[in-house]
Amino acid sequence: MSSSTAGQVIRCKAAVAWEAGKPLVIEEVEVAPPQVMEVRLKILFTSLCHTDVYFWEAKGQTPVFPRIFGHEAGGIVESVGEGVTELKPGDHVLPVFTGECKECAHCKSEESNMCDLLRINTDRGRLMISDGQSRFSINGKPIYHFVGSSTFSEYTVVHIGCLAKINPLAPLDKVCVLSCGISTGLGAALNVAKPKKGSTVAVFGLGAVGLAAAEGARISGASRIIGIDLNPSRFDEAKKFGVTEFVNPKDHEKPVQEVIVEMTGGGVDRSIECTGNVNAMISAFECVHDGWGVAVLVGVPHKDAVFKTHPMNLLNERTLKGTFFGNYKPRSDLPSVVEKYMNKELELEKFITHEVPFSEINKAFEYMLDGAGLRCIIRMEG
Repeated sequence: MSSSTAGQVIRCKAAVAWEAGKPLVIEEVEVAPPQVMEVRLKILFTSLCHTDVYFWEAKGQTPVFPRIFGHEAGGIVESVGEGVTELKPGDHVLPVFTGECKECAHCKSEESNMCDLLRINTDRGRLMISDGQSRFSINGKPIYHFVGSSTFSEYTVVHIGCLAKINPLAPLDKVCVLSCGISTGLGAALNVAKPKKGSTVAVFGLGAVGLAAAEGARISGASRIIGIDLNPSRFDEAKKFGVTEFVNPKDHEKPVQEVIVEMTGGGVDRSIECTGNVNAMISAFECVHDGWGVAVLVGVPHKDAVFKTHPMNLLNERTLKGTFFGNYKPRSDLPSVVEKYMNKELELEKFITHEVPFSEINKAFEYMLDGAGLRCIIRMEG
């Protein structure tokens, strides 16, 4: 499969963002061969995540264009660069926006997944770290990468540390959603909040990440899963993910944490915050039960946000935790998450609400901007 193209520049289609907020344009791009510790892969399916839209709108730090967005995907290795031993052409992989070098203090720690070399860096992720160059070009002019992934292209080049090798029998059009948002929410529940069987869990924000957290609480055997969202149209869908009760903060005069404490006779056992709104973070912390309650922050806040709470809330034996990518180490842990799907412990189909061919990728952006559905799968062929 690789012999004909290995070591050569590949010409293929990619969806290029030429400027902020303007529709992507399908262009022919040149994709250079992988360099030291890099892998070139053929993307079969990719999906749109809110982070792509955020940076496309130029709301993230240091907007750079032209750029190839996309980071939630599944593909097959086409060729490997120098020094790559654990992947070979034909292997099935999930590219991940963060990485695992396996050498640094974080990678060697059982407690951390925040690799020093490859943890997400939206500025650095626009070029390859081996030589500070882009692997994409059009007529010799470089096109920037996005978080080291750039999956809105038929072929892309990714650092070996950002690729999880997975079961080749797993359907890439389903498990591709595990490469970002779904794993983030699921891991926040399973690896960080760790609700006990029969416990109560509050989930703030019922987008894809929040529903993945609810799915994790469901898998853990939580008896009550309370979903909190300002958009009541999300409530019906959320029942499929194990959410048993709903609270819309707009329906209440008093702060939502007080409503939840009353509903649960003292507070929930675990809460998981998936919006990034600092007030929701405070509510998520203040709604957990004293003595044993744990609140987990998942959503990324505004850069100037400040978290304020009375220290007594902590002294009364509540715990506040944060998580990054669900505490999963991409290479070590994602293959087993794929197996959870394969053995039917985890359901992924319900996260996938739309599908479009690559030629209609801008429709996926429209769905997300309209708040329609959860994940839109983009089929690279056809």
